[in-house]
Amino acid sequence: MKKLIVFDLDGTLAESKSSLDAEMSTLLSALLGVVKVAVISGGDWPQFLKQLLTKLPDDERLNNLSLLPATGTKFYSYSSGWKKLYSEDYTPEQKETIVRSLQSAIAALDFKIGQVWGEQIEDRGSQITFSALGQQAPIHEKQAWDPDFIKRNKIKAILDTTIPEFSVRMGGTTSIDITKPGVDKAYGIKKLQDLLDMTIQEMIFVGDALFPGGNDYAAKETGVVTIKVRDFNETKRVIEAIIACLDGDQSTKRRVKASQ
Repeated sequence: MKKLIVFDLDGTLAESKSSLDAEMSTLLSALLGVVKVAVISGGDWPQFLKQLLTKLPDDERLNNLSLLPATGTKFYSYSSGWKKLYSEDYTPEQKETIVRSLQSAIAALDFKIGQVWGEQIEDRGSQITFSALGQQAPIHEKQAWDPDFIKRNKIKAILDTTIPEFSVRMGGTTSIDITKPGVDKAYGIKKLQDLLDMTIQEMIFVGDALFPGGNDYAAKETGVVTIKVRDFNETKRVIEAIIACLDGDQSTKRRVKASQ
């Protein structure tokens, strides 16, 4: 029986940088009532607050929720409030190396980006994220910029050469996430194992970027059962199916116990 359902955020539970819609909020709240849930995303803690927590009931169900911002390089758990358990932060020198390499790669490729909405390069403490059109770009602009991943693959190819000591993965619709080597969503999955006393076999991971180079792929490499979704609407149907299965398992257990 599965005891933990792990989700990506952008593209899986909501559109990029957008909050959960009403249906997803209801479904995720119902899921938290029957099983433990974790969310691992490239976004930092403020993004989790805005997209996720403001849309969930502030009640005892949050005890079943674990949050891993910045691609699993941070971990928050709930017990009468949210507490940060760890953060794999960069040194100032590491940050400078990454930012300089990113700037060089972007200049070399010269994609002729016109308008930019907000920061392109964001320091998330334990992760550096490049967002081609800026952190606050409209979703329709982001979806049109690199739908086939060609542009970001070119950036990644350069970074893999210039900063091989770091892990470079594509995330969201226009972004690239850079973390310490081995500190990614696979690292987050292993932390969930240790801190929640779970086995890989007791987990399911749901994400939209489970392809090689995608920022969900590291989770797949742990051997966890994965479900690839096209978008957050497909995730809703997955959650409905999981709730139905878990409710069925619990009903069976109750019947067996009553007959003993």
